[in-house]
Amino acid sequence: MKELIIVGAGGFGRELLQWVKDINKAQDKWLIKGFIDDNPQALDVLECDYSVIGSIEDWQPGNDEVFACAIANPLIKEKVTGLLKSRGAIFEKIIHPTALIGDHDSIGEGLVAYPHSCVTVNATVGDFVTLLSCSIIGHDAVVGDYTTISSYSDITAGVNIGKRVFLGSHSTIVPKRNIGDDAYIGAGSVVVTNVKENKKVMGNPAKKIEL
Repeated sequence: MKELIIVGAGGFGRELLQWVKDINKAQDKWLIKGFIDDNPQALDVLECDYSVIGSIEDWQPGNDEVFACAIANPLIKEKVTGLLKSRGAIFEKIIHPTALIGDHDSIGEGLVAYPHSCVTVNATVGDFVTLLSCSIIGHDAVVGDYTTISSYSDITAGVNIGKRVFLGSHSTIVPKRNIGDDAYIGAGSVVVTNVKENKKVMGNPAKKIEL
């Protein structure tokens, strides 16, 4: 049985630990080893049944180790997974038992799918995408690498999302819109037009903002 290490010991990491335990209850899949994080005190004042066992910067993956990425920030996610993969790390897909994945979807490496999230049919999901609880990726949608889709978001039919995009909770993108690389969609936004790369939008309808 492979030893699973969670990369990142923040709130996301502790949530991911719970989903991994839920998966293990349904099917004994991994031996949980703990967290790696560059802050060794990340869990010091919190109740948690696993500890920080080392730093991301210094970790050398072992032959029996696999990893799960618990980093939401797309740029940091890309940097950290790239660093560990350059050392030979293998990242698992973490798909909660209540998540739904369609029969004809294309799913990349390192997907994290929270409880009650859904990828419907004929969707393409890139590497290291994070899909938080109750979010939906609709039919024929494309989601680029390292993108994070927060809870209760709705990616409707035929939407094309670039790489390293962040969508805040309760955001909606209407069908067949394009979201460029490194865009930021604020919480509660309704996107009715295309969003260019590196742009930040918020509101209903979503409009450009400066952060």
